Amino acid sequence: MALCRRHRVQGFVHAGLPTLKVVPPDAEAHILTTDTTKIVAGNLGAIAESARILNAFHGSGIAVLFVKGMALAGLVHPKPLLKMSSDIDLLVDPAELPAAAGLLGDLGYRSLAPRTGVERWHEWHKESVWSNGRQQIDLHTGLADNDRLIPGIGLASPMQQVSLPGGVTLPTLATDELFAYLCVHGASSAWFRLKWILDLAALLRNRPAEEVDRLFERSQALGAGRSAGQALLLVSELFGTSLSSALAKRLVDDRPVRLLATLARKQMSGKFELGEPAAIRFGTAAIHASQLLLLPGLRFKAGEIFRQGCAAIRAAGRAC
Repeated sequence: MALCRRHRVQGFVHAGLPTLKVVPPDAEAHILTTDTTKIVAGNLGAIAESARILNAFHGSGIAVLFVKGMALAGLVHPKPLLKMSSDIDLLVDPAELPAAAGLLGDLGYRSLAPRTGVERWHEWHKESVWSNGRQQIDLHTGLADNDRLIPGIGLASPMQQVSLPGGVTLPTLATDELFAYLCVHGASSAWFRLKWILDLAALLRNRPAEEVDRLFERSQALGAGRSAGQALLLVSELFGTSLSSALAKRLVDDRPVRLLATLARKQMSGKFELGEPAAIRFGTAAIHASQLLLLPGLRFKAGEIFRQGCAAIRAAGRAC
């Protein structure tokens, strides 16, 4: 149960065990049922709130995309309400940040990170965190911590509409851009949470190897770097995602990609009883190290070291 909760997959485990004819002990069965009920209820609330937010943004003429969360769940999972989503992720144009922040305030949200100075905060951070006491919103003006990763993916990218329970339709990234983004998002935390790689596996479900090859090549053009190779090695191993023999050999022969996959496996399985990596002493060291490998070249590594150093200084309450 500790493992399920750390990886936030209780709903899928609850639904999957009967198909495997696995009957958990009564205590664990009760926890799974209770957690799944809470997940479904939370998702229904998030869908309703997403519709309210979308209507408000459209009414104010502010372009917005929904990334991850229920938009992703509705696109890739047969039972989207089983996917645990802790927040609503919105992407807006940096130029419209003041208007978007003001609108969230009108909708009853307050900024938690930062408490003040949202515009200055976004000069160094891709997102700010907002809450109305019931729902949390991550307001994004970018999709990657490092600007060299997926630099062209944003509001001007191709998009698709996702239908959700209750007749709600949300806009999200088109499949090519979504694949590249999910790879970069997972790699940014070394895939320590299983639900992220599960989402990617669901996106690739039933796609032939040739289509996966195409998505990989497209992700390279979009700037996903080695995160896509890392992700494909993981989904192939964990979920049997089809890769062509040529792509599989290319990824296995790529030493940095292979190392990234090894680091991710260790993050997924290590010391789960202690909670989040950030709660463990030096628990995020491997994550920070892996971020240096996501693109080749000393220039990227130097820039990433500077970015991480500035983040640590700002976390200590100082200016960088």
